[in-house]
This record gives sequence, structure tokens and C-alpha cells, in this order.
Amino acid sequence: MSSAGDEAADGWQPSERARARTAFRRAQRRRALLVAGVATALVVAAVGYVVVTAPGWERAREAFFSPERAWEVLPQVAEGLWLNLRVWAVASGVGLVVGMLIAVVRTSRLPVLFPLRLLSVAYVDVFRGVPLLLVLLLVGFGLPALRLTWLPVSAAFLGGLAIVLTYTAFLAELFRAGIESVHPSQVAAARSLGLTRGQTVRRVVLPQAVRNVAAPVASMLVSLQKDSGLISILGAVDAIRAAQIATTGDYNFTPYVVAGLLFLVISIPLTRVVDAWSARQGWRGQLRGVAGAGVVR
Repeated sequence: MSSAGDEAADGWQPSERARARTAFRRAQRRRALLVAGVATALVVAAVGYVVVTAPGWERAREAFFSPERAWEVLPQVAEGLWLNLRVWAVASGVGLVVGMLIAVVRTSRLPVLFPLRLLSVAYVDVFRGVPLLLVLLLVGFGLPALRLTWLPVSAAFLGGLAIVLTYTAFLAELFRAGIESVHPSQVAAARSLGLTRGQTVRRVVLPQAVRNVAAPVASMLVSLQKDSGLISILGAVDAIRAAQIATTGDYNFTPYVVAGLLFLVISIPLTRVVDAWSARQGWRGQLRGVAGAGVVR
């Protein structure tokens, strides 16, 4: 039964003040939408006017926004983007697993893990402090110089390895923050129920830690998707490298625009999904945390 039917059955009707308040709020929303739409249209029109009336607009349009050239290079750039997506998928999976393990080691208090804790601290400090571009150059040119027969030396592998090394350090710090955000009473309650240290970490600490940092981890993975294009500096034929090859000879930079648009087609929906999911988790997660405080599952 509808709410209107319920109101009629109960004999309840909103007061004049309540109806006026609802109408006022609706009018405010409509006014805000109208103002936002007009402001956006004015900004877009102003930017468009500045660009179109620029002295070099005709030449820039031919060099950067050629529809014929864009359609011609689209298959090659799209094939390169497939390499970016594969690097992103592998690096995300490896980074999540290894980052979680490093976070568990860093937060462990077992004396036997002390050497691993030192190594994990050094690893995180180094790869969080060195720029990703420099890591790519050192890994891409340093590892092949060792002439290790068992190590693949393809540009895609070495570039993906450099991205994994850098992003795993950041993911490890996020997971460590999530683990440390779990209240010690949760651990004490789990141990009092007879759970071992390992069972407490696996069944009590990690689920709550992952939930607490799920939103920033998702945002980090979106950034990883964009940075996967940096493997092109090692010679891997990804979307950016394919666009660079296509510009050789005619100096038409439309392939770069095509590569950028393809990255946006992937990153913008991912960003919007992460934002929407984070907004939902924000208040729902708090409600679950309040309702489940002191409860060990």
C-alpha cells in the first residue's frame, strides 16, 4: 500500500507548514540546478570562444582533431590500450595480495618476524620516496644489465614490475592503516573466545581493515590504471607508444588525443563508480560499525 494510502487510512495529513517547507526545498533544488546549468553553459561558451578565436585554431584543429586521422589510427591505439589493461589487471592483483602481506608483517608483533618487518619498512620507505618514472628507468635498464637468464626482459614485463613495486608500497601503507584502525578490544574479544593469533587476524582484523580502507584502495587502483601508460618509456607498444609511432612522419598529433580519450573512457566510469560506492559505504559503514561494536564474528 502506498504512503498516500496509509496517510488517508490513518487520517493524517501534513500541516501547512510542512507542505510549505517541502515546496520551498523543491524550489531551492530547481533554482540550484538552473543556476548550475547556466553557469556551466557560460563557462563552456567562454572557453570555446577563446579557443575558436585563437589565431592558431585552424592549424591546431588540423594537427590535433582530425576525424579522418583519428579513425585511421584507432585500431592500433586500441590494441595498445589492451596491453595497458592487462598490465593494470596483473599489477592490481599482485599489488593487493603482496601489499596485504606486507601490512600484516609490519603490524605483527611476533619476534621471529622482526627481520621481515625491517625489510618491509625499508621497502615501503624506498618505493614510496622514489618517483615512479625513476623506478621504471632503473628497473627497465638495470635488470637487463644483470643478464639473468630466468628473468623476462620484455618492456611490458619490466614496466609492469616497476609499477607493481611502487604501487604495492602504497597499498601496503593503506592496508596497514586499516589494520591499525581496528580497535584492540576486537582482538582481545577474539582471543578470549579461544581464537588463535592467526585466526584473529584472518577472521576479525583483516575483514574490518579491508572494509575501512576499501574506498582509498579503489581510488589507488584507478590511479594505477592511468599510470600503466608509463610503460611506454621502456618501448612497450601500449596506447601511448602506438600513438607516438603513428605521429612519426606527418607530425599530426591526433593519435595522442585518441589515446587520451580511450584512457578517459576507462578511467571516468571507474572513478564515478568508486565515488558512488564510497559515498554509500561512508554512512552505511558507520552504521554497521556502530551496530556491531564489540561483536566478534
